[in-house]
Amino acid sequence: MYIGDRSSYLCIYVKHVACLLFFIHCDVSTLFTHTHTYCLQLCAMRASFLLLLLTFLVSVCDVQGDTDFRICAFNLHHFGDSKSKKTNVMHTLVRIIARCDVCLLQEVRDSQGKAVPELLSRLNSYDPEHDYASVSSERLGRTASYQEQYVFVYRTDTVTLSGQYQYPDDLPGDVDAFAREPFVVRFKAPSTDIREFVLIPQHTTPTNTTKELDALYDVLEHVKAMWQTENVMLLGDFNADCGYLAKKNRKNVRLLTQRELYWLIPEKADTTVRSTTSCTYDRIVVHGERFARAIVPSSAKPFNFQLQYRLTEEQALEVSDHYPVEVLLRDIGHKAFSAATYKFLSLCLYVLGHLVFQRLMC
Repeated sequence: MYIGDRSSYLCIYVKHVACLLFFIHCDVSTLFTHTHTYCLQLCAMRASFLLLLLTFLVSVCDVQGDTDFRICAFNLHHFGDSKSKKTNVMHTLVRIIARCDVCLLQEVRDSQGKAVPELLSRLNSYDPEHDYASVSSERLGRTASYQEQYVFVYRTDTVTLSGQYQYPDDLPGDVDAFAREPFVVRFKAPSTDIREFVLIPQHTTPTNTTKELDALYDVLEHVKAMWQTENVMLLGDFNADCGYLAKKNRKNVRLLTQRELYWLIPEKADTTVRSTTSCTYDRIVVHGERFARAIVPSSAKPFNFQLQYRLTEEQALEVSDHYPVEVLLRDIGHKAFSAATYKFLSLCLYVLGHLVFQRLMC
């Protein structure tokens, strides 16, 4: 759930009015081409003026509270030495990750320690305006034959890594709750409204999704107490949909039942690449109303790189079988700007209402 501010709702209203007026304007313009009366000419001129005004208002709405600061989470599907040698795949991965200020990578299976450095090298060559670095967990897994790492790739010019912590997964009564226990990081982002935040990643085991998601709440409480912060985001491939998280089990997951947690990715959003599946496996969850208000409304969503980069399904699946999920954070000037925007939009809508009334009375 997202708690929007007044300016956000006003912007939605403005955009709806803009759509309505566009159709009215089109109708008048069509009629004017057949009937050359003074009244119709005047109406068309007024409608054109209103469209210009609404275009300006909509542009203000789009700028209001928005920023380029993007947090992403991406399951790379067995990313290691083999995948890093595929030029086309790496180029697509670089294009995706370069969109993000912080990007969590999952299913990193870089046993030789070469794939991640190669990815960083390509990122820094592709986007020289930013400097990219990474921080990685140890290799995690219950068996020696299958292990993964969590890797956070971030822009050093927009965020600063201020803490890292490997959750020990030794809670009394629930030892070894996770196959891949969370590797928790803390970032300072001075250009954002939230300023500093903690990220808790999780790639759940499909056969143990319910238990691992519930155990994430214990990790959240532990990290909040340890670092004395409320600004926490949980993100990753939760496998939180379709057959892996049955509806009857949701009541047993504290991450779902606690009111202070906000699930940002829409329930119907498909985070899978295959056309034969439609599941919201990958999620972004924020803790607390303060963090929820620091999110740009409606910015949490999957990034369909297949559509964006015009790939076939086969080409997209070479990259991953998941789409990354992402969210935008508000910038530091949002609060003052939001209040000023609300007052300005209210005044403009008052004038607009008067002009619309005149338009309809023609």
